[in-house]
Amino acid sequence: MKKVLAFLIISMVSTCFLTAQIKDKVIYKQNWDKKRVFWGYYLGLNKKDYKINYKHNTNTFVDVSASTGFSVGLIGDLRLHKNINLRFEPGLSSNTKELAFTHISGGKSDSIREVSSTYLRFPLLVKFSTNRYYNIRPYVIGGISYDYNFSSNEDNPDDNASGEFRMKKNNFTYEIGAGIDIYLPYFIFSPSIRGVFAINNELVPDNDPNSQWTGNIDYLGTRGVFLKLAFH
Repeated sequence: MKKVLAFLIISMVSTCFLTAQIKDKVIYKQNWDKKRVFWGYYLGLNKKDYKINYKHNTNTFVDVSASTGFSVGLIGDLRLHKNINLRFEPGLSSNTKELAFTHISGGKSDSIREVSSTYLRFPLLVKFSTNRYYNIRPYVIGGISYDYNFSSNEDNPDDNASGEFRMKKNNFTYEIGAGIDIYLPYFIFSPSIRGVFAINNELVPDNDPNSQWTGNIDYLGTRGVFLKLAFH
């Protein structure tokens, strides 16, 4: 994931440099920024783990290992001002995380939980763009999202004592990021990097308040990095 992000940053810088060096510049999509509403879609990768806060300073510790997941969705964009857009980006985001409860002795059946999460996300974002410079236009973006977790297990009566790690269905996150619109002859390519952070506690505690898995966890919330490749 780090290599992908580094490649994206290098590509952005290279694009800006090469564009500035071309003497005979061709301006693509000259009327695009005058549109009131436009649509698009995005594909991307994500890497997410959890922020965990504990109730007491004990030996309880959860080590989170995240794998790279994928994201896909649609884009609806409303121009509010020449440099400000309101954007709606509904989509799916999937990722798997492994939780190692290092304070629990015994086999993997007790100390390891694999959490697969598929979220249906509804981000409402505000995009602030610079003025267009030939065929590029950098921007920053941020907002909030309602996320529905299809893999939550919230209604499952079994808990970690039976090997079931439970998360809440309904969650809220905030999202911030930066990117660049690259105007091409037939479409606009818009790579961006986003940080996503949970607002609410996503953990469903075990039935036993003194559970060795969740009893000492005060807060558990998603945090992650998204690489989005958008096409308009």
